[in-house]
Amino acid sequence: MIKNFIFTTIISVFLITSSHSAGSSSSGGDGGSMKSNYEKAQKLLLKSNKKKPNKPDTLNYLGFTTRKLGDFESGEKYYLQGLAINPTHIGINEYLGELYVSTGRHNLAVERLEILKGCNCKEYEQLKAIIAGEKVSKY
Repeated sequence: MIKNFIFTTIISVFLITSSHSAGSSSSGGDGGSMKSNYEKAQKLLLKSNKKKPNKPDTLNYLGFTTRKLGDFESGEKYYLQGLAINPTHIGINEYLGELYVSTGRHNLAVERLEILKGCNCKEYEQLKAIIAGEKVSKY
């Protein structure tokens, strides 16, 4: 239940802000708008994590928003906290793999890929293509 609420809240923040800025001619580009979206999402996620700590999905979303705000070190910490609770979490393994590719640690990205190998999921294929350089992360 809380997972759905968090996810819906994050998506709503992104959609509302993105649609508003898309129609604005005074916007100086999309970068500031997206940063604002991630900051809002991060604030909500931090509150959620404080109320109900150690939920892998929340830690995954915290890792994602923190990484998108450019703080790779803290993003990695959130992902690793989530993996300590659920080592096979598909989303965390994919996003942490992407973080490792972005920070030049291919060997660690390959370790994440190995964990996803048997999942029969799109996340495995996406991370595999990113590691191979065939695709750039859409996130």
